[in-house]
Amino acid sequence: MSATHHILLVDDDQTLRDALAEQLALYDEFKVSSSPNATASLKAVQAERIDLVVMDVGLPDMDGREAVKLMRKNGFKGPVIMLTGQGSDADTVLGLEAGANDYVVKPFKFAVLLARIRAHLRQYEASEDAIFQVGPYTFHPGSKLLVSAKGSKTKLTEKETAILRFLYRAGRKPIARETLLQEVWGYNSQVTTHTLETHIYRLRQKIEPDPANARLLVTDAGGYRLNP
Repeated sequence: MSATHHILLVDDDQTLRDALAEQLALYDEFKVSSSPNATASLKAVQAERIDLVVMDVGLPDMDGREAVKLMRKNGFKGPVIMLTGQGSDADTVLGLEAGANDYVVKPFKFAVLLARIRAHLRQYEASEDAIFQVGPYTFHPGSKLLVSAKGSKTKLTEKETAILRFLYRAGRKPIARETLLQEVWGYNSQVTTHTLETHIYRLRQKIEPDPANARLLVTDAGGYRLNP
């Protein structure tokens, strides 16, 4: 995965919380925050953009499943992986019905949790609910919108959305014009690099403070890349 994903760890066991945070921090793809209880976690997902939550079931102030229900009710759409000491089918069903995406039973191997986190982030990024941070904007591909820090909205076309989404997934790696053409327009002999350049020009008019001196969507190595 290319971009930094913000993970929220929610567990009242500080030793486990610190150990998971330390291990996840070893990977550049993650930014990690933590909460010791459900109340703090609910505030955290409202205060900043969280990409995935790892939530313990047995929290001191509230059942973790109830916290997930409240997160979903408040509009959080990112993946939630629940941690539990109870691995029965009934517990799993309760967690999934509360709005969780997955269940990991304690004790677990870190490699297993890491694989689950990456898998759910991949699935989420491919969904219509995905939200990305692109420079100063929050990017909502499902609704074809860029939202500034002040809340102003910029509507994108379908092709502009597809271009931004593909470049975002590439991280800071430049993508050749021919690759972008194939990914966004498919194998269409009627479409040329001039078509792509026109769309890039229009996109820069929307997202760059100074389109003639692009800083966010830059030309590089025979193609384009994002400076997220």
